[in-house]
Amino acid sequence: MKKTLLSVAAVLAVGAGSAQAADLPAKVYTKAPPVVVFNPWDVAFGTSVSSDYVFRGITQSNHQPSVSGYIEPRYNINPDLQLYAGVSASSISFANRAAAEIDGYVGIRPTFGPAAFDFGFWYYGYPGGQCIDTVQGGGNLCPLGSSAIANGNVMKKDVSFYEVYGKVSYTFNDVFTAGASVNYSPDFLRFGTSGTYAAVNAKITMPGTFFGTSGIGSYISGEYGHQWLGTTDAFYAFTALPDYNTWNVGVGFTYKVFTLDLRYTDSDLSKAGCQAITSDFTSNGVTSGWCGARFIAKLSADVTLGALK
Repeated sequence: MKKTLLSVAAVLAVGAGSAQAADLPAKVYTKAPPVVVFNPWDVAFGTSVSSDYVFRGITQSNHQPSVSGYIEPRYNINPDLQLYAGVSASSISFANRAAAEIDGYVGIRPTFGPAAFDFGFWYYGYPGGQCIDTVQGGGNLCPLGSSAIANGNVMKKDVSFYEVYGKVSYTFNDVFTAGASVNYSPDFLRFGTSGTYAAVNAKITMPGTFFGTSGIGSYISGEYGHQWLGTTDAFYAFTALPDYNTWNVGVGFTYKVFTLDLRYTDSDLSKAGCQAITSDFTSNGVTSGWCGARFIAKLSADVTLGALK
């Protein structure tokens, strides 16, 4: 009897060992999940129209509506590291009658968990301008073909410049994100002096159920920044340009690819300081209203090729 039990036990033990060994090769014959092809390339593009184009507290469109558009190819090295380059265009209204603002930029966006960084180079181009000087037809500072404006302000033919920048944002949760940024130019707006802009920002995103099942999202955001400038070159009479603070706060509403942003912006620039920085062709030559408080409405549409597939 004992021999029979031992034999049965041995058979079961061998059978169990065989079953465990059989589990490994058996998995080879199960149906594999579909292979997802990873395409690292994507392209973002969009357009917008705003009631005013304000850049760091100063209007770039003479407080008139402005339209803009951009295209941005992207290459994702991995889910946490993206390379990008882009071109954008915006309508403006400058004293030198530049045709538009045409920008080019390139950068890298590394992400470490909730912390997202952005480092890059941005070129602000203002083609089609002409030299504006107090001596019409050319002087010591302008070539022949320059012109003058009634209030006596002056502006170089080409005020194109570039900046290098670094940004960081930290997503605390699905609702709150905060960040900071620094931009530096060795020759801001071709004034002959460097310019540095540093800012902090925050954004509160409302829960997806805030508007029920309508598909409308919303947020509250704001920024506070400081612009450092220096003393200009001879063209602008070695003028000491004022440093200043600027801020904005607003609410936004999103629906699919569309965003409606309603924003209040202001700065602590005096009207005389604003005049020195802007060369405002609508001013009295002493003070300018291009840097004051303003409410801005902006409607934009943004999408990526990947999202359209």
